[in-house]
Amino acid sequence: MVSQVVKFSGLSDRDRKKVLPLAKLAEGDRVELRVRRRDGEDQTVALPPAAANAVETLITRLLSGERVAVLAEDQELSPTEASAILGISRPLVVLRMDRGDLPFRYVGKHRRALLKDVLGLKAKLDVRRKAMEDLAADAEDLHLRYGI
Repeated sequence: MVSQVVKFSGLSDRDRKKVLPLAKLAEGDRVELRVRRRDGEDQTVALPPAAANAVETLITRLLSGERVAVLAEDQELSPTEASAILGISRPLVVLRMDRGDLPFRYVGKHRRALLKDVLGLKAKLDVRRKAMEDLAADAEDLHLRYGI
């Protein structure tokens, strides 16, 4: 399996002004997608809740000016691509692979990790990073209050 972005796009400033923000979806809200074909035919599809949440997230990110990529969960990533997602260097990704923190397989001589495994590691690293930030804030507070 070759690592490939299914779709990567962003909105221009002009397009962002045309699109209205989607109100936050509430429990029981229904999202329908309406497509008007060139021949004038309309087609409406009701989206399941998981798809509606994905559309909500997509629109929110696009309206904030971010570019988004749609990837399959079983997408395989190179260590370089994984490093961009994780926010760490490529050598650290390889180290995580060697330690067993990030499952991978070889394709020839090249390492490949599944996107879902990379995102799982990212979630763990984010929790750890947040805990370290909280500890640093507590230490700074102790220092300012008590001179410790």
